[in-house]
Amino acid sequence: MEKFEYRVMSFDVTGFFGGNVDVYQLEDEFNVLGNNGWELVSCTPSAQSYGSTKSLVCIFKRRFDASEM
Repeated sequence: MEKFEYRVMSFDVTGFFGGNVDVYQLEDEFNVLGNNGWELVSCTPSAQSYGSTKSLVCIFKRRFDASEM
């Protein structure tokens, strides 16, 4: 059976009411993770108040390799 490992990361959102994301920074970080075998599974905003976004919570997965233990 295929096994996976997961990584959950939180990325801060800027701006007085949130919602501003540095897409170039995210792209760079996602590319580093992708080069290490991580695949983005989900990314969702974390609410602060009055509908503003505090952060993005992203979940990545990759195949578990028992030989790396």
